[in-house]
Amino acid sequence: MEQKIMNRDGSNTLALRVEEMAHILSISRNSAYELVRSGQIRAVKVGRIYRIPKSALDEFLDGPKG
Repeated sequence: MEQKIMNRDGSNTLALRVEEMAHILSISRNSAYELVRSGQIRAVKVGRIYRIPKSALDEFLDGPKG
């Protein structure tokens, strides 16, 4: 069953801001940035801003395959 990841305002977008991801995972903003910087969660950097594709968050939550 596919989960729908919604933003705080209820909208459904293709990518999340780090702060939105932190809220979804119930972790601190700093912890969310560390997950991105360490490569544990795939992200795209647009200028100075990270965007996390929802598929990358799904991959992280699914855990390692194998």
